[in-house]
Amino acid sequence: MKHSIDHLLEGFKRFQHQHFGDDGGIFDTLRDGQHPSTLVIGCCDSRVHPPMLMDSAPGDVFTVRNVANLVPPNEPDNPHASVAAALEFAVLSLEVQHVIVLGHSSCGGIRALMQRSTLPDSALGRWLRIAEPARRFVCTHHAGVSQEKQLALAERAAVLVSLENLLSYPWVAERVQQCTLTLHGWYFDMHSGSLWGYDTDARQFLPLVCPLERAREAHRRTMIAA
Repeated sequence: MKHSIDHLLEGFKRFQHQHFGDDGGIFDTLRDGQHPSTLVIGCCDSRVHPPMLMDSAPGDVFTVRNVANLVPPNEPDNPHASVAAALEFAVLSLEVQHVIVLGHSSCGGIRALMQRSTLPDSALGRWLRIAEPARRFVCTHHAGVSQEKQLALAERAAVLVSLENLLSYPWVAERVQQCTLTLHGWYFDMHSGSLWGYDTDARQFLPLVCPLERAREAHRRTMIAA
């Protein structure tokens, strides 16, 4: 059955009344330009909406979304120019101070990578090759764990691949070295409702925001079942 998009139009009307009503709104200050402090590179998964997750207002974050929240390496022929162009604009033009690579649990793109369920020469297959180092790492060092745990490990490892690829862009690496730009690797666990961040000193993901008690218990049952 084909679904209507009427609810989206109704949603836009609510947005319009909130931000463009008689009393004006936030767009009174945004019409002439944007000054976000943060670039978020997230997944295009419909369940993982960065502004909603961070409860941020329009103008707060510059967002790039793609399958599996990947950052391609800097290459001369630039085969993935869309992400590179957005990164260049955010860092060089908008002068953001933070770049967050936001991974998440139950990622369909990483699952396709791990199961090799895409055609190698398809657009999706070529895109997911960016995260191939994550797949190889998990298959080499965690071959004995369940497929679901491998998936969770690969989702986190792919975030680290993207962080490493970010540093392949000279103007990113230069600003990181000058301490005017900070890179962050985050992981949203939608099973527990928690947020994890990669700690470079500990060399592991540590909790940034712990789950609520009800979500924690649901996550515990999920892990036992896996």
